[in-house]
Amino acid sequence: MTHFYVYYLFKFVVYVTRKYSIMFEDFEHYLKHQLPELTDKQLARIQSISVSKTLPRRYCLLQEGEICNQKIFVSAGLLRNFSAAEDGNEYNMKFTAECEWTTDSESYHNRTPCHFSIETIEPSKIIIWTHEDFEQLRQEIPLVNVLSNQLIAKVLIDSQKRVLVNISATAEEKYLDFMSSFPHIHRRLPLHMIASYLGVSRETLTRIRHAQLTR
Repeated sequence: MTHFYVYYLFKFVVYVTRKYSIMFEDFEHYLKHQLPELTDKQLARIQSISVSKTLPRRYCLLQEGEICNQKIFVSAGLLRNFSAAEDGNEYNMKFTAECEWTTDSESYHNRTPCHFSIETIEPSKIIIWTHEDFEQLRQEIPLVNVLSNQLIAKVLIDSQKRVLVNISATAEEKYLDFMSSFPHIHRRLPLHMIASYLGVSRETLTRIRHAQLTR
């Protein structure tokens, strides 16, 4: 009985290790594209303190009010950052697909309670680093700090663009900008989530989409 248990435990460990290796390969390809100067030793160090997870749809990674303690890289799937109002309405702030990062930036950097929740929209595979581990990587590997600064700059640029679109564009222009900015994910999102992200009603978005199809 003991040999039987050990055999299947070994098989399980091999299976989990192989799944993790495949998931990290995607991240490794991403890193080598972003930071081609990274050495194999540095890649191994980055992997050694990461945690991979395979999650079902609608899995909550961060609850509004918690302190965000993780950097999340999406290997497969789709996530969202959103806030839920007392009346039940949800306000989607960000969508994160394959080879993209997400966190709650304000909470992560200031160590304060977050204003948004993060959950999966569809079954997803992610890789996570805790705040402590990622900050340690930044100290150990200067190129990780370069990547981190690039990510922070991208968040700022994207936020400025979104504010400008929200205050200056019509509802139709917002939708067209969304389609242009996210051509790889709009078909994977339910209509009400897109409407919430754009700050328009579902009915308004339905009319816009119908008008686009009939032109």
